[in-house]
Amino acid sequence: MVDVHLYTTPTCYFCMQAKQLLSAKGINFRESSIATDPALRTEMMNLSGRRTVPQIWIGDQHIGGCDDLMAMENSGQLNILLEEQNNCLEA
Repeated sequence: MVDVHLYTTPTCYFCMQAKQLLSAKGINFRESSIATDPALRTEMMNLSGRRTVPQIWIGDQHIGGCDDLMAMENSGQLNILLEEQNNCLEA
């Protein structure tokens, strides 16, 4: 199973949209809410170089935010990346 990780906040519209897309595709994901955990917020910023949520990783690859995820979906690149990650796990 592909490792998908999102840093989110509970009321973020873009977080909800990203989770909805992943769920609709049947992708399980780990979610870390940074709303009440300053250490997680710092971790996210150090890893991504960004302050906004969501921040999304597929495997070791930082995807970016919701707009980046949606652009990958619209171009077909999301399916390609998910398939590549899945193949790596099976090998």
